[in-house]
Amino acid sequence: MTTLIQTHRRCGGPIRPEARGILLESAAMTTTLKIDFVSDISCPWCAVGLGALEQALDTLKGEVSAELHFQPFELNPQMPPGGQDIAEHLTEKYGSTPEQQAQIRETIRQRGAEVGFTFRPAGRGRIWNTFNAHRLLHWARLEGAAKQVALKKALLAAYQGRGESPESPEVLLAAVAVAGLDGVRARDILDSDAFAAEVRAQEQFYQNAGIHSVPAVIINDRHLISGGQPAAVFEQALRQIAAQAEA
Repeated sequence: MTTLIQTHRRCGGPIRPEARGILLESAAMTTTLKIDFVSDISCPWCAVGLGALEQALDTLKGEVSAELHFQPFELNPQMPPGGQDIAEHLTEKYGSTPEQQAQIRETIRQRGAEVGFTFRPAGRGRIWNTFNAHRLLHWARLEGAAKQVALKKALLAAYQGRGESPESPEVLLAAVAVAGLDGVRARDILDSDAFAAEVRAQEQFYQNAGIHSVPAVIINDRHLISGGQPAAVFEQALRQIAAQAEA
């Protein structure tokens, strides 16, 4: 697998040149690809990348189907309770100015609109710890791949779309309800350390594989597409990989 090495964890836009997931299939399936979408709901480019990937798969109906599975990655695993102001955080982590942040935010807003995702106009407001969200996503996968996809989208909409805190149990449980999952079981998970070890193990696996920037889209455990690429880039890459798989 081609890897992208960074000095610290990053949420990234386009970079120029163990469970089964949900089956996104076409009416006349020819090639099925395994797709691991390594991401964090704290990363706006992950919302963009997911939307673009789904657009590409929709375009490729009749040629390519995909088993989609979300893998955990924490951009800020040491973030304390209460989070941090987003502008302060971005300045500390990336050295960006308020003007640069506003420009990037507008770029992300436009890219989101292209794939049908609406970002909160004022931005996220704060950066939060997302570990509990990852624990719930791990559980959702066990409940059914479609449930995991639904929860992922609900969490992205809550945080990136409405600026709600993924640190809040109420916000997490509301997303669980949107995804059609068991709220009582979800609260039990949040009140315990359930799936903590499993999530940590998966995070370590992908870090050891060289993933330090998200979204990272890994296809058939071999091919890596980094960053929130446009749908056309995903479409071309998926078509080429599918052709190689058939050869």
